[in-house]
Amino acid sequence: MTNRRGLLIILSSPSGAGKSTLTKRLREWDPSIRFSVSATTRKPRPGEEDGKDYHFMSAEDFKRDVAEGDMLEHAEVFGNFYGSPRKPVEAAIDAGEDVLFDIDWQGAAQIRNSVLAPYTLSVFLLPPSITELHRRLVSRGQDSEEVIAGRMKKSWDEISRWDSYDHVLINDDLDQTDRDLKTIVAATRMRRIQQPMLTDHVRQLEAEYKELNL
Repeated sequence: MTNRRGLLIILSSPSGAGKSTLTKRLREWDPSIRFSVSATTRKPRPGEEDGKDYHFMSAEDFKRDVAEGDMLEHAEVFGNFYGSPRKPVEAAIDAGEDVLFDIDWQGAAQIRNSVLAPYTLSVFLLPPSITELHRRLVSRGQDSEEVIAGRMKKSWDEISRWDSYDHVLINDDLDQTDRDLKTIVAATRMRRIQQPMLTDHVRQLEAEYKELNL
């Protein structure tokens, strides 16, 4: 058995709050942190590999796994189902590996109600202001005004769920937020529940204490 259990790390934010950049930095800091591979019922696109990009499943198999509790979270998007298979994540956590989830508040809520909730760390990123969030979306130069307005509406829905997360960071200074996020991950790895070897160690201390007859 490894010296610690892995973490199920949830990182959520509205679009434009810096999640992609911070995720990249987190994985550069510790390359052993890996993304969860989602399952989906949509057809593979050219170049996509089963088990690498997605676990491609039939709708019948997906619904069966949901009914049997084998999906940590799931949702229907444009007629296709998407979800996070429980067993690979459970195996990773037992092996001391951290698994990163880039999901919204609905998926996060489902995971917090799953069997892996005790090993979950959830972090929400807030923008410094709505004006700055809007500026970031506009500065990308990728979307029309209509699309940006839709993203802003969805962003506010996400922001309104901030208080259901373990930790909340205001990303007004990227470097500081990066340091704070790494500190949170490092500290959470040391939670008592993440260290299954502690029980045996305390038993050894107890045996030693009795043997010394102090």
